Amino acid sequence: MKKRNAILSSVLAGAMLLSLTACGGADSSSSSSAAAGGDSSTAATGEAAGEALGADTQAIVDRGVLRVGVKNAVVGFGYQDPATGEYSGMEIELAKKLAEQLGVDVEFTTVTAATRTELLDSGDIDCVLATFTITDERKESWDFTTPYYTDYVTVLVEDADGITSLADLQGKVVGVSSGSTSARSLVEAMIEGGVIEGTGFSADTFDPATWTEGVTFQQFDDYPAISTALSAGTVDAFCVDKSILAVYKTEGRSYIDDQFAPQEYGIATKKGSDFSTYCNDFVEACLSDGTIDGYISEFNLG
Repeated sequence: MKKRNAILSSVLAGAMLLSLTACGGADSSSSSSAAAGGDSSTAATGEAAGEALGADTQAIVDRGVLRVGVKNAVVGFGYQDPATGEYSGMEIELAKKLAEQLGVDVEFTTVTAATRTELLDSGDIDCVLATFTITDERKESWDFTTPYYTDYVTVLVEDADGITSLADLQGKVVGVSSGSTSARSLVEAMIEGGVIEGTGFSADTFDPATWTEGVTFQQFDDYPAISTALSAGTVDAFCVDKSILAVYKTEGRSYIDDQFAPQEYGIATKKGSDFSTYCNDFVEACLSDGTIDGYISEFNLG
């Protein structure tokens, strides 16, 4: 992706100092980069007009590119067309809007539950918009915005296996994504539902690799691998957020009756970065002006 020339960057940076634009107004695009430049119909948000951006945010403007970690296999949130390479989904559109507000291009990097924080910590990406669930534990290491979407965890199974409830998962092997909170959420739901006693369970120290009471887990690097394992019988069930499971709910597969553990998604940024505040202002503006509700409707996420 070509960066803008120095003259254009200076103009854009100066424009940002005079007026920050918010979330709504511009038409969506399905391309993997958004041209710099704001829409005159967008509303002001973030710092007051005329106030300088923080150093971290200004560095993104000076670079001319916002680097965002996204999913590429979650239809409705972050999906990359294998034929065209184009990304689509609610989180893709939010990233484009954020880049447009900054007056820069956007560059997408595909992340998984296991790699998203590594790339954020290393500085390879500026933020994560990748169905990243907000938890108190995670907030100790990274900043999160106000939630832009709330989902629930559930379990996908093959109809032929006759699994329809949490109780039916006893003695089964469940596939989960490495680095996700799905396994812990499932165990908590089984304990709360009286399916297992949960002796010795601690949310703080829970490790899916060593848990053996009632259910065991096999961890995978990505969701397609779990789906393949489910088809092959390597695992008996696939557990993750329902919005993620939707693309894998093909003929002959069903969700169990239970859904649990509300999952609030937010934009993740480096701890203590002034860009965290900028992103939070952006999300709150998008919630207020109906932009996010529009995306939920557009991508059938309601």
